[in-house]
This record gives sequence, structure tokens and C-alpha cells, in this order.
Amino acid sequence: MEKKIKIIMIIIIILIILGVATHIFLTPSTIQTKGSKNITDMIGRNMEIPASVENIVATSPPMTTILYMIAPDKLKAVNFQWNDNEMKYVPGQYQNYPVIGGWYGTQDGNYEEFIASEPDIIIESIDESGDGDASTVKERQEKFGTIPVIAVKDTTNIEKIKKSITFIGEIIGEQDKAKQLNDFNDKNLDIVHEKSSKLTQNNKVKVYYAQGDDGLETNPSHSTHGQLIDIIGGINVADSVAQANTTSGVQVSIEQVMKWDPDKIITTSPQFYAKVYSNPNWAKLDAVKNKEVYLSPQSPFKWFDRPVGANMIIGVPWTAKVLYPDDYKDINMIDTTKEFYSNFYHIDLSDDDAKQILLDSGLKESNL
Repeated sequence: MEKKIKIIMIIIIILIILGVATHIFLTPSTIQTKGSKNITDMIGRNMEIPASVENIVATSPPMTTILYMIAPDKLKAVNFQWNDNEMKYVPGQYQNYPVIGGWYGTQDGNYEEFIASEPDIIIESIDESGDGDASTVKERQEKFGTIPVIAVKDTTNIEKIKKSITFIGEIIGEQDKAKQLNDFNDKNLDIVHEKSSKLTQNNKVKVYYAQGDDGLETNPSHSTHGQLIDIIGGINVADSVAQANTTSGVQVSIEQVMKWDPDKIITTSPQFYAKVYSNPNWAKLDAVKNKEVYLSPQSPFKWFDRPVGANMIIGVPWTAKVLYPDDYKDINMIDTTKEFYSNFYHIDLSDDDAKQILLDSGLKESNL
């Protein structure tokens, strides 16, 4: 009898040990916390954030674009809805992000919807263009309560964006992907810096950036929106237009564009591009006569502008091919496009897919 009792007691003890072990190893979330780490954001604010960041939203498109590029599975909402054409280049698992608005051109952000997306952190962009400042970050933090609001700058200047991409990669644990994006950008910037430095004023092409459905809005040199023209070494014909705020476009007349008579025209408007060659007013321009009007590829983000940000990284080699095709024969745009889309838009293109995107933009097949 005593022996049986001992055996029963041993069995009970074993069951208790197994139960505790099962609880520890199968349900760690009930007895462990995520942990936290201290960081300093890019305007010097010290804060505590989760040690492992898994859920993120951003208050404006430039930062949302970077997050989509380097951590699409951690991005929990977007600032605006992709249209049907853009959606063709968005993998199915990323097509249903909630749209929660933001604070940029439209100023339609909804604090409740941001909070409802249950982010670990919220990213607020502060850019040299003047969008956002420390007081804005303070206001966001007050309204978002205990959710850390992290200030990041500069996310709109392609030549300065490297530091911001590196920083956010470190914050969210995506250092390798951030480096890959920076390496792609550095490679193409090095190429265009080297080639543009050899241009003389006499052999630079004159470029007009046509915005809006009628093409009669533009930005002069040193604008964030027309920065790719400057980087590649083109002459922005609108440079004489007075503009205090480099984030806003300037209205011009068709007569003014005729006086400028640009060698090439770049637009981000499919509506303008569709009618420019049949419009009798625009037909008087050399750029139109010579079939030198180009439409920025659109999907899933525009390559040239709107939003300004990391989506314009692929726009560097494209704009180089538009402005100086003979100088950039060593860049294979089909391969470059496929590489960028695979690595940062998470979708594999065939040669024909990439070729069609480029031909639809106005590039000649011989210049791809």
C-alpha cells in the first residue's frame, strides 16, 4: 500500500512539472513581455519603444513609401488608396491596407483610425521643405497618447535620404533591407553625379516639368518636386519663376512655355500626356514636334514626383535616360526596373512587363 502511494505521488509530481513546462514553452506570451529599448529620434527626442517593432504606420506618404519598400509586412495602414492601374503592381497580400489619411497636402488624417490600427510606433516626417516641425511632433504625441511618435528627416530629398532610410531600418529591425535600398540609390547617384559633372552649359538640355491635366503648373529649380532634373544636370526652364515655397506649384501660361521652348517635357499626368501631341497649342513646341514628351511611370508609385520620396530612387536612372540617352547607354533600364520592383515593390516583372512600363513612359526602345 505504501509503495502504491509513493508511485502515485511520483506520478502527480511528474504531471505538475510537465504542466508547468508546457505553460512555459507553449504560451510564453502570457508570462513574458515584449521588452523595450531607448532610442533618440532624428530631432533629438529620447523615448522608449518596443524592443521588437512589428506594427507601424506613418503620417505622410514619403515615410509610408519607405516602410512599404523595406517592411511591407509591418506596415499596417496607408495614407491614400491606390487606383486600379497602380494596384496591378501591388501583390495581393498588400492590396487591402486600411486607408487612414495623413497630414500632408490633403490634411485628412484621423487620429482615431491611426490608433485603431494598433501600431507599436508612429512615424512623423520632418523635411527641409518645411513640412512639419518639433511642435507638430509634440502635438501628434499628445494626441496619440502612449504610442511613441518618432520624428524622421529628410524623406523627400533623394540625395539626403540615405541617413533616414538607415535610421528607420535600425528602428524597425530591417537594417539589411534598408542598406539594400541605399546601395541601389548610391549606385545610380554615383553614375549620374560623375556624368553630370562633365556637362557644359552649352550641351545641357532644357526641360519643362508639366504638372496638372493641362500641363500649365510647374516647379522651378531647387524644388523638391523637380529635383531629378537638377540631379541629372538638365536646365529647368522655369528657373526664372519666382517661388518662395518650393513645395507648391506655380501656374504659367502656354505663351510662357512657348517662350521657353524646352527640348524635353516631363509630366506625371496621364491626362496631359494623352492629349499633348494632339493639342495645337503644344504642337508648336520643339519638344512636341520631336516626340520628346515623357510620362513618369505611375505604378505602384510615381517615379518622378508625388509623392516625393524613396519612390523617386528608380526615377534617377529613368530621368537620366530621358534627358541624356546617349550618355547612359551603359544602364539597362529593363534590368534596373526588374531589380527595383523585385526588391522593393515585392513583385517580379518579366522582361516584357518592364519593357512595357518603359515604352509607355515615352522612352524609345533603342534607349532602354
